[in-house]
Amino acid sequence: MARGPKEKIKIFTTTITAGKYKGKKIEIPDIFTTRSSKGILKESLFNTLQFDIIDKNFVEVFSGSGSIGLEALSRGAGQCYFMEYNKTAFHCLEGNVKRIDASRSHLFYGDSFEKFPLVYEMVKKSKEKTYFYFDPPFSTRDGMDDVYDKTLALIKGLDADVTEMVIVEHMTNLDMPDTIGALELMKRKKFGRSTMTYYKPKTQENLHD
Repeated sequence: MARGPKEKIKIFTTTITAGKYKGKKIEIPDIFTTRSSKGILKESLFNTLQFDIIDKNFVEVFSGSGSIGLEALSRGAGQCYFMEYNKTAFHCLEGNVKRIDASRSHLFYGDSFEKFPLVYEMVKKSKEKTYFYFDPPFSTRDGMDDVYDKTLALIKGLDADVTEMVIVEHMTNLDMPDTIGALELMKRKKFGRSTMTYYKPKTQENLHD
């Protein structure tokens, strides 16, 4: 018998690994654009950020079900901003946020590149330094072949006064630049086909490079 056009999407679960909400479940839909960041990447990310994240803003630009941002809130981030364009992923994100921490979460449904200026203005007004986490869906959406260039353009526009750190999770074979606008490469960490690249505002002596 033929299956109907509306297949029920399978939902996976993961859990918050540390902090205030440790052990709380996060739902992740089994759709191509919202693959969950591997546990080892998440662990490495938060080992790098550690307690510096406390009370800072955290922006998950391509948030999917929000597993990174919600982990950040559990570990003490002040406010978290989520952007997601996929309706199924966004519904999961809404449910996850309600279960874990709705009071410090700000959700934006739609194209991340279109929503980013609004979120950026909000974090600027907050006067708190901000972590920006980019995990763009490279080559996974129709018409998104230029997502890499568009992501770099967003990062290039970030002000050093607003930015605590930028983290980009990307395919290892992508060559990320040593400097982007007011930011400079801090470190790279490879995990097979994925790499995490970290940027911080340039130090004073490098500002005129």
